[in-house]
Amino acid sequence: MQLINSLLISTFAGLSTCLGAIVIFFKFKEKNITKFITTSLAFSLTTMIGISITDLLPESTYNLLQSYGIPKGIIISLIFFILGIILIKYLNKLIAHAEAHKNDLYKLGILNMLALILHNFPEGIATFMSTYKDFNLGLKLALAIAFHNIPEGISIAVPIYYATKSKKEALLKTFYSGIAEPIGAFLAYIFLSSYITDNLISIILILVAGIMITLAIEGMLPKAQKYNQNKYLYLGIGIGVILILFNYFVF
Repeated sequence: MQLINSLLISTFAGLSTCLGAIVIFFKFKEKNITKFITTSLAFSLTTMIGISITDLLPESTYNLLQSYGIPKGIIISLIFFILGIILIKYLNKLIAHAEAHKNDLYKLGILNMLALILHNFPEGIATFMSTYKDFNLGLKLALAIAFHNIPEGISIAVPIYYATKSKKEALLKTFYSGIAEPIGAFLAYIFLSSYITDNLISIILILVAGIMITLAIEGMLPKAQKYNQNKYLYLGIGIGVILILFNYFVF
């Protein structure tokens, strides 16, 4: 049951990307799409940072301190946190380099799809590992991921649809991106199930925290700011802060 829950939660987080593609079926004004994207990104980046600070880092670091002692536990925690930062910075550089060479809508959509597949694959592993350890933690992480997958789905579906006028192709490409998360979760189970220990999960979650905090600050925040919808940026951040505080003090 624990395995099934982990796979289901990862699938939910990944395929939420497809929710973003629904916008191609409606005629939205441009300003309303940007408001929606800004609020979603702001909410997501706030919850990702909040979950990392209040859940992933404290619990995982404490577990390593208990297992290895204070000096060694701190060193291991710092190493994998920094590795997470380096990993996402490197991936962001690759994406930025690719985006510098885009020249049309269809290519933009495909580049977004490929970039998000690379991004969603480790997210699937993260949600799987989190849920495997603690269902509530995994669910919270999956919800945060789901909210930022929705605007990511928009970034794939909209340019492909307007370039090809094909809803089917736009939906299919969005699905390819989203399905990377449950695939990542399934592969994590196949290759890591026999090695899963509390220490391994703690190390991976610290790595994930480094990835999420850096992605939120350096990747998602600038994207949310570029639409110049400050009211909706603050709205998303405010809702995210309220949710994190509610979770921290109530649960």
